[in-house]
Amino acid sequence: MVDVHSDGLEKELLPRPGAELPMEFALLSFEGKLRAAGVTTAFHGAAFEESGGRGMRRTLESARRICAAVESRGDDGLVDHRILHRLDIRCPEGLAGLRQRLAEIGGAARGPVLVSHEDHTPGQGQYADRGYYERYLVGTRGVTEEEARAYVDRLIEDRDGRLDVREEALEWLGEQAGAGRIRLLGHDPSSPQEIEELCDRGGSVAEFPTTTAAAKAAREHGMPVVMGAPNVLRGHSHNGNASGRELVGRGLVTALASDYLPSGLLSVALLLAEDGLASLPEAVGLVTGGAADVAGLPDRGRLAPGLRADLVLAEPGRPWPVVAAVLRAASGASGGDAA
Repeated sequence: MVDVHSDGLEKELLPRPGAELPMEFALLSFEGKLRAAGVTTAFHGAAFEESGGRGMRRTLESARRICAAVESRGDDGLVDHRILHRLDIRCPEGLAGLRQRLAEIGGAARGPVLVSHEDHTPGQGQYADRGYYERYLVGTRGVTEEEARAYVDRLIEDRDGRLDVREEALEWLGEQAGAGRIRLLGHDPSSPQEIEELCDRGGSVAEFPTTTAAAKAAREHGMPVVMGAPNVLRGHSHNGNASGRELVGRGLVTALASDYLPSGLLSVALLLAEDGLASLPEAVGLVTGGAADVAGLPDRGRLAPGLRADLVLAEPGRPWPVVAAVLRAASGASGGDAA
């Protein structure tokens, strides 16, 4: 199983406010959870931004630390660890940091360099209804509803003054994608127009489209569509956007990502098959071959001669499946090691 978008390492690093763990320990701890969930390749989100509005402080320093830890662990552990570079396109510090990061990587990257661009300004995209953002703040930061509204007002005003940064970021990302230096993912596209613009700048993947229209447009362009497993598991989005279950039923989803819940991948795949929203091969393909296609990794995700020998043995179970064993390709070899 391939997880193309995981923010779980951030949560493992800071399980409680003020209780930050050592990065290397957090990665090893989270690796155990990935392995137990049957994930054999994981893309950890490294957020190139300076923010703290959604309950978790994100900085360039933390992004660099995540990149260093993930690269150090690489394919030597129980999981093949990789990086999903996330860019807040209205953050000038994030843009500068990602420019530096890609310059440092150069041509030495291990496989495709995945970059997902996002704009979480309330009132559009993921938080088209700003009320969901405000309720999120109330729940995670312990502020009053009035304080949350005032904070969002200030945030929108501040980010509206950064539209020039947004344009610069999108132009640069288009250049990088066009030159083949990155594999570009568009996070939370909300309309066919945004899909058109993503295609025009060389985007390869629609990640968590927020509307059925955006997902449909992406598929019409031959673009893979990723949805979050927690959305499918719960039956709806946590912020009023498109239902992953509905999109799967319409045949508009090609891959699922854990988002923040690795154990959700296998469970959701079998749930979709059991509920008749996809055949068993189609449902399993959402977390294997389909996810590998999103990542641009043709060497895995399918059972075929010459491909990477990552296998998960699972018992379907009632109501939820259990991973019985994981057989994983040895690093740099065609053999496997069992656990």
